[in-house]
Amino acid sequence: MDNLSIAAIRIDQRTDSATKVQEILTQNGDVILNRFGMHDPIEVNTGLITLNLRAEKNRINNMMNELSKLDGVRVNHMEV
Repeated sequence: MDNLSIAAIRIDQRTDSATKVQEILTQNGDVILNRFGMHDPIEVNTGLITLNLRAEKNRINNMMNELSKLDGVRVNHMEV
């Protein structure tokens, strides 16, 4: 069964990690229902992406683990 969930991705090294984060999100685009991204105007190199997801837990966990391995990237995930 597919699960609805929310993920928050903080990128502390936007110039270094944003491209790889984008690649991972594109590879998993079929499970992303909604995406909102912003950068902090005070912290120039910091960004935040929130995602609404629908997929099996295993698929979501794999994506979260892949993102978490990137330098300067922190991920939080919550099932709804």
